[in-house]
Amino acid sequence: MNGKNYINIVTDCIQKAYNTQEETILTVAQLMAKTIEAKKNVFVFGCSHAGILAEEVFYRTGGLAVINPIFFPGFMLNTRPITMTSDLERISEVGRTILKQNHVQEGDLLIIHSVSGRNNAPVELAIEAGKVGINTVCITNLEYSSQVTSRHPSGKRLFEVCDYVIDNCGVKGDAAVTLEGLPEKIGPTSTAVGTALINAVVIEAVEQMIADGIVPPVFMSANLDGGDAHNAMIFEEYKNNIFYM
Repeated sequence: MNGKNYINIVTDCIQKAYNTQEETILTVAQLMAKTIEAKKNVFVFGCSHAGILAEEVFYRTGGLAVINPIFFPGFMLNTRPITMTSDLERISEVGRTILKQNHVQEGDLLIIHSVSGRNNAPVELAIEAGKVGINTVCITNLEYSSQVTSRHPSGKRLFEVCDYVIDNCGVKGDAAVTLEGLPEKIGPTSTAVGTALINAVVIEAVEQMIADGIVPPVFMSANLDGGDAHNAMIFEEYKNNIFYM
């Protein structure tokens, strides 16, 4: 029944993360709403499995059309050999290059997902973004990250260089289930919890925009009648804030 145990662990982790991070989630959501209302831009970045959160919130039914993923070649799960992603994430100057080549500007909002928060690319990206007035948010695992050393020359981990920190409340190493006869833990929680948290941010941001009298650019399903026309209007209105087309 360890599958059921895993579901219980993930459910409890989501609830704990939301309950303990609610104030920050609401603050980040308000910032996201104000960023969109000011016609500034929103970006989400992560390496390897952390990048799944960027895939989760862009170009999808019920999502904000103006959330832009940063998909950097060599960091995504279609990289072969996949082990190369771990090597590339530790290289210096990559974060600076990512920032330069992805339209991220002063006043924009950049959400970075990294569970350990120790590798060079996400830390460098956050540091460089901060230098030019970009608002930075990280979704990370504080228990994990606080127990490992940084691989960035500054010695800083991601939670130490971002403006806002959302803790996914996972365990060190991310995997959470212990099986008899297996020394390694199994069942990572970060993707399930992270997607719940970032969707909570988006929902709160949309609610804030409605309160501000703004019509949020939320996608309809293209498989619903009227969906294509609805989405086409959003693409036209926000064409200067969408970089994935």
